[in-house]
Amino acid sequence: MRFAMIIEYDGTDYSGWQRQKNGISVQQKIEEALEKLFIKKITIVGSGRTDKGVHAEGQVAHFDAETDLSEFKIKGSLNFFLPEDIKIREIKKVADDFHAQFDAKSKIYVFNTYISRVKSPLKSRYYVQIIPPLDIELMRESAKQIVGKHDFSSFSVKNGDTPSTTIRQISRIDIIEKGDTVIFEVEGPGFLYKMVRSIVGTLIWIGRGKLSPDCIERMFSSGDRALGGKTLAANGLVLKRVIYAEAPK
Repeated sequence: MRFAMIIEYDGTDYSGWQRQKNGISVQQKIEEALEKLFIKKITIVGSGRTDKGVHAEGQVAHFDAETDLSEFKIKGSLNFFLPEDIKIREIKKVADDFHAQFDAKSKIYVFNTYISRVKSPLKSRYYVQIIPPLDIELMRESAKQIVGKHDFSSFSVKNGDTPSTTIRQISRIDIIEKGDTVIFEVEGPGFLYKMVRSIVGTLIWIGRGKLSPDCIERMFSSGDRALGGKTLAANGLVLKRVIYAEAPK
């Protein structure tokens, strides 16, 4: 039988979602907890990778196990075995052909920033500091150029992987002000390596007057990453939700 999990984690102390040789990953910690519960090795499949230092509120993963344990018992037991910075929010039995990665229709990421000339010790773990001034309306207008289907090679960073295509689609970019915080919410079916962090960095550079809004068109036409803004730090990025046609809720 197949189970799907909605997972929340603080990625600060992990090398990312995916198992790897040089570092402790979120996937590794969950698989270790599953092994303690079921007394056998179980591999989980996530909706996608999050990079080192990136957090998640709604990562989704599935695994297969034959058990008489209830979903409630499995969730409670796994959370007992897991560290405090990784927890299973929900778990449910799903169809045997459900696939956390291939069935995903869309993903929502948020990037958290705060505007201040003084660094905030309390926000530094989950927010990126932005030095004012910042033109929010100019950033919103500029973001409209990014929404849609484009070649996003100029909004990504090479990491050794070669994607089959660099064409991606952004469904929406919302920029939300809450006091001194500015939250960027980006939705799309899939993303390139560091793509969201590059998009937000470019919009912020525009908002601070370091770049002209027409840099976005030039980035798309040239594929030149150097024309854009800084790729922002991972700690501000959160995988908020993965959307499915029939999603785990």
